[in-house]
Parts: sequence; structure tokens; C-alpha cells
Amino acid sequence: MINKLTNELRITALAALLEPDPLLKCAAIHAISPEPAIALDAVLDEPPGVPGRPDKPELVSPGKVGRRAMTTVEGRAILIHALAHIELNAVNLAADIIWRFPSMPRQFYLDWLKVAKEEAYHFQLLEAHLRVQGFCYGDFPAHDSMWEMARKTSTDLLARLALVPRTLEARGLDATPAVMAKLAQAGDQAAADILAIILRDEIGHVAIGNYWYKTLCTQQGLDVITTYAEMAVRYAAPVLRGPFNLEARKAAGFDDDELRALQDMASRS
Repeated sequence: MINKLTNELRITALAALLEPDPLLKCAAIHAISPEPAIALDAVLDEPPGVPGRPDKPELVSPGKVGRRAMTTVEGRAILIHALAHIELNAVNLAADIIWRFPSMPRQFYLDWLKVAKEEAYHFQLLEAHLRVQGFCYGDFPAHDSMWEMARKTSTDLLARLALVPRTLEARGLDATPAVMAKLAQAGDQAAADILAIILRDEIGHVAIGNYWYKTLCTQQGLDVITTYAEMAVRYAAPVLRGPFNLEARKAAGFDDDELRALQDMASRS
């Protein structure tokens, strides 16, 4: 039956995930109906080629990604390229959570579809700005840390929610204001304005991750804070260090107890 539902959300999300061309991937995400049919309980087999990627950028270890000096056009382009790579990974992650994990409420899949569409828009903004600077996506090396966490959590939805939106994406809430200020100071107000859009939307994305993480914890009788700490150790999540954007994190659904635990964890690292 599911094979006959050509517009079914989880199938179309998987097809977009498999698309190697970044702009075609974004177009495929945008083309998905906002009110799609959803086969909630279908268990889909993972095909080869997840995620679809272009031949470039070359993927290297994080320490080998180029320097991002704000004083040169190329240095700023390296930064914009790194941000575009993060957003493209975020498109893949949103598509992946839609197809991979069955038997969640309909709203779960609609929430992540909203995230996927906004992440695709973010990538398109950054990719277009990169072209204005005389470069293209793929011109510089990039690292694969975000997708490595997706692989680690491919069979554990609770861990995926804990360690991708609440950890990797939430780091962007902390880092983005300072990057915006540096870009504006360097004279690239257009890039700073793009990051303002991304920061606004990412608060909502982290909030969606928080909501579903806490919902699953409640359903399973788990403590939100201790479960997160256990997941971070089990899956070797990156150690979070301050300063933290407490205002943005509160807006994204972290409560005071969680923020205190986060600061305590950071102080011990």
C-alpha cells in the first residue's frame, strides 16, 4: 500500500535525503505538501546512499577545516561555507528523523517537516551569499560531525532527540550572536542578517527537539536531566562549554534546572 502513496511524507523525505545535489534536495523538501499523507506505522528499510551528497566538499576532520579570518573575503567565505554545510546537514537530519522512526504521532512528522523546510531555506540563503562572494558550496573542505551523530543514534530516537537538536543544534544558539557581530564588524551586514534569520528559526527547531525529547521521557518514566547526561556519555557527545545563550535556550524550552545542570556539566569538563 505505501508504495502507491507517491506523495506520502516519509517516502518523499527519504527520497529528498537520497538526492545528492544540494539545491535539488532543497527543492524536493520545499515541494512536499504541508498537509501530506503519512504512513505513521510503516517500517522502512534503509537503502544504500544515505545521505545523498555531492562529490564536494571534501570531508575532513574538524581540525583540518580552513581558518575563518574575518579580515579577508576568502576567510569570510570559509565561514559562510561552514555554516552552509551545517544547514545542509540539518536538512538531512530533519529528513532522516521523518523517514527513520515510525509510530510517532502525526504532529511529530509535521514538526520535522517544518524544520526541514526552514533548514533548506537557510542553506539556500547562505549558498546564494557564498556565490555573491565569488565562491560555491564545495569550494572548501568541511567536517562530518553532525552526520556522525546521526549514524550513532540511528536506532535510538530518544538519543537522536537528546543529542542532535538539544546538543549540536543548540550550540548554534550560543555561538551565532558572536558570529553575527563579527560579520557585521567586518562589513558583511548581509551575512549577519542571514544569521539573524537562522537564529530566530533555530530557537524553534531546538524547541521542537525539546518538546519531543521531554514527551518521550515522560512516556517512559525517565528523568529529563539524568537521561540526557547518560545519553551524552553513551554516545560520546561533544562536551559543551560556555558561555551559553541562556535567553535563547529558555526560549527553546530548556528550563532553569536543565540550564543549571548544563552549566554544572560544563564547569566540570
